[in-house]
Amino acid sequence: MTDSIPILDGIAAIHDRYDAYIVDLWGVVHDGVTPYPGVVDCLQRLRGEGKQVCLLSNAPRRIGSVTQRLAQIGVPEDCWDAILSSGEAAHLALAARDDDFHQALGERFLHLGPDRDSDVYEGIDDIYRVDAVADAEFVLNTGIDDPEERVEDHAPLLQAAAARKLPMICANPDIVVIVGGRMQICAGALAQHYETLGGPVFYHGKPHPPVYRRCFDLLGRPDPARVLAIGDSFHTDMAGAAAAGIDGLFVVGGIHGAELSDAATGRPDGHKLAAAAERHGLRPAAAVDRLVWDELP
Repeated sequence: MTDSIPILDGIAAIHDRYDAYIVDLWGVVHDGVTPYPGVVDCLQRLRGEGKQVCLLSNAPRRIGSVTQRLAQIGVPEDCWDAILSSGEAAHLALAARDDDFHQALGERFLHLGPDRDSDVYEGIDDIYRVDAVADAEFVLNTGIDDPEERVEDHAPLLQAAAARKLPMICANPDIVVIVGGRMQICAGALAQHYETLGGPVFYHGKPHPPVYRRCFDLLGRPDPARVLAIGDSFHTDMAGAAAAGIDGLFVVGGIHGAELSDAATGRPDGHKLAAAAERHGLRPAAAVDRLVWDELP
């Protein structure tokens, strides 16, 4: 089995090893409804120590929408130096068309997702939305509208799009997310199913390297050895950190909380954590229950 991963009370134990932090939002900073206890203080203290913080979210919305939502739920702007979202990355790529995949997309797209994600495509002059698969040249996937939706609910649409080999842009590679303590699927779950049907998918966001390059640019290109990625997903956060060549701090109390915590104490279980890391072929530098400066009472 993989050697044990250090489980820390808080980030204070290792903050002097790093100059810059790339921090996930959902499952780390907040649950979609409220910030986790101690996290605002932790981020503010990091910046008070002269550290740089870049919030990196797989939210399928642009930075303005993400920032507005953070303010609404009580995460102030002094918690970060920079912020980036997968929705912003998708918007920039659709506008620039500077790679082969995006250049070949065409103009007409079907939006698979709620209207609240419309800022991903708004303001781009040479694309326009259609309402039927038969009229579309590509699919823009931002996820689900109703928390109760499942992949099966979208199977007929995905099957029809795959039959036409429509390319898909996935603006949120997350598979699941916790919203107010409840798990729900994300755009990544729909995209994964689409790939099994033979549909081509381009993902924007974690764990894919381009979004980390953007973060490094926003942070002034720090030394990778002095950058720590913090997240609660092996699939996106820890895999993305590994692909970017930076250390990862795994937050056990996020989407893997029930799986990797001791049933009696609710605290991270080191054996379960090591086994999960081995299954994913990843080794975080350390783990915490929640992102706090030091242990909460």
